[in-house]
Amino acid sequence: MKLKLIILFILGTAAISAKAQTGFPFDNEIRDFKKQDSISMPPKNGILFIGSSSIRKWTDLEQRFSDKPIIRRGVGGSTLEQLVDYYTSYILLPYKPKKVFIYAGENDIAAGKSGVFVAQEFTKLWAMLEQKLPKAEIYFMSVKPSPSRAKYDDQVRAANRLIKIFLLSRGNGHFIDVSTTILDPVTSKPDPGLFEKDMLHLNSRGYDRWQAVLQPYVN
Repeated sequence: MKLKLIILFILGTAAISAKAQTGFPFDNEIRDFKKQDSISMPPKNGILFIGSSSIRKWTDLEQRFSDKPIIRRGVGGSTLEQLVDYYTSYILLPYKPKKVFIYAGENDIAAGKSGVFVAQEFTKLWAMLEQKLPKAEIYFMSVKPSPSRAKYDDQVRAANRLIKIFLLSRGNGHFIDVSTTILDPVTSKPDPGLFEKDMLHLNSRGYDRWQAVLQPYVN
């Protein structure tokens, strides 16, 4: 009986540990952010960029807007759902930013979620921001189409359409179309020359296009 109880305890502990590990993905990135902040905490009222690998891999973002207090906190592979469920307390609220630029949703769709689901998750995030950062300006960067994920284009368009409609009714929210700027004017499809070899992530020329669109909103 005693041995049985010990086994049950060990199994229960392992299950709790596994749940903790799977329930908080990308914890290495979060620890890195905390370490950076412990060395030099960004000042309040900065301009925060959060989201997935399109933010994480934009490694010269700070240099492109060198005269602005940019804070880049992208988590590669992350979803909008995870941003709502796990990351808000760690990569958003501590900085008390005056502007928040969000790029997320693409990985949700690639994982099989619908455009409607992505829009619903964004409304959850919006409610959290409205409560915790009522004075901040919120900018949603449209989910981009990617050549390697062309089969999801319908859901990408649905997510963008619904989020844009939602933000039109909100005074301090802005929908930024960063998708059209990377389309080939002839084919109306994503220009492969603006992507890395994986045909998923933007290269420097692709980020040039994004910078041009974002410039008026960052200023």
